[in-house]
Amino acid sequence: MTAENIVAIATANGYSGIGIVRISGANLLNMAHQLIQKDGINNNVSNNDTPYSHSIKSNEIKHKMATYCDFYAANGDILDSGLILYFKSPHSFTGEDVIELQGHGSPVVLQMLVKRCFELGCRLATPGEFSHRAYLNGKIDLLQAESIIDIIHAESESSARGAIKSLKGTFSRHINNINQALIDLRMFVEASLDFPEEDIEFIANAKIHNKLTKLQQDIRLLLANTKQGVLLNNGANIVIIGRPNVGKSSILNVLANEDIAIVTDIAGTTRDIIKEKIIINGIAFNIIDTAGIRDTEDIVEKIGIDRALNALSHAELCLIIVDATTGITREDENILVKIPLAIPRLFVHNKTDLSEKITPANDSSHVYISAKYNTGINDLRDAILTSVGYENNSNHDVFTARTRHLNAMLLAVNHIDNAFTNWHNLEILAEELRYAHNKLSEITGEFTANDLLGEIFSRFCIGK
Repeated sequence: MTAENIVAIATANGYSGIGIVRISGANLLNMAHQLIQKDGINNNVSNNDTPYSHSIKSNEIKHKMATYCDFYAANGDILDSGLILYFKSPHSFTGEDVIELQGHGSPVVLQMLVKRCFELGCRLATPGEFSHRAYLNGKIDLLQAESIIDIIHAESESSARGAIKSLKGTFSRHINNINQALIDLRMFVEASLDFPEEDIEFIANAKIHNKLTKLQQDIRLLLANTKQGVLLNNGANIVIIGRPNVGKSSILNVLANEDIAIVTDIAGTTRDIIKEKIIINGIAFNIIDTAGIRDTEDIVEKIGIDRALNALSHAELCLIIVDATTGITREDENILVKIPLAIPRLFVHNKTDLSEKITPANDSSHVYISAKYNTGINDLRDAILTSVGYENNSNHDVFTARTRHLNAMLLAVNHIDNAFTNWHNLEILAEELRYAHNKLSEITGEFTANDLLGEIFSRFCIGK
């Protein structure tokens, strides 16, 4: 069944110098001719064209070449002037015929072009439908489709580069390589099951164990890289917590390189959570400054403290700010018991400039700084990266990944670990390998439920 022709504005809303209308479907060359000819069907340049008219002959539209022309309404009025690009199926992003009309970026003009496309038999594309068609037509896999959104929403150069690597297939190649190793091993195991009369047990055991060992090493390395990819893509939430007047807001301002929060000597100045996005070594962090936690009768301050504690439930890291002149006090210990044990903690001893008798703890979870004089801040940034599990992957392929991918990877690793534990039992081994294969294939979309596809592509903007 031939898919309907779809059209959408592919550039962002608002006024700009250039706007793009994208069309995908079947037999679009005839439609292109009707768009660029005054009468919709005439293949010759009209003798009545003005010197500024750009009617062109139908045979001038070439595959993968831009042609300057006028775009016409059904009555022959010029709608706009610009470039028309034609990509013949299957050599296009969607795998179908694709036309791009590049005109002026007025929303009114672009809507006029879309309306003309409606008249020529197109319907409005749904969110993500171009990318969905590319996936269905085998032009990209599901990982690459998701990376398109990651590129659009990248918040740092590192995340943009990582998303581009995912789009180019870096992550997919790693998955496919492990899947191929799984297939080879499954074939060997199934052969051992199907032909038990052949005396190959000794040979099979040795090969299975060696293949499993290599497979386990490879997938654990990919799991580590996937965790890095999720961090690169999603960033992390960091909650700053501590007693009043220990310098929480000052630390937020220093990390953000901007006066975000009010800083005074009066305890309880911050009464609500304050959020700011910062970039450390290419990783985006949401830094959340909170109200100082203490016993108080102030109703507004109590609300701020409750919000501070609630923010911890969404944190990937908790910065516990301590007054370096006093060390960890009983009040600090009362705060510590309120922090969920699963959340990594980093103790930041502030105000080191006020005391010369500080004995630093021999522990990487403690950092000593002076927010006032900006000392130790680079050490704090490095400690934050380490605490959230970041590693410098400058020598590796750094790609972006999503929580969905990580969850599937964790399940696949678990099945391969079970396979390794039961490698001598071929029936269990075969099942665990099959489960691992299916989980990895969900990542690239080889085995994916339709409801998941709908959820993924619905998050795309129209025109992508």
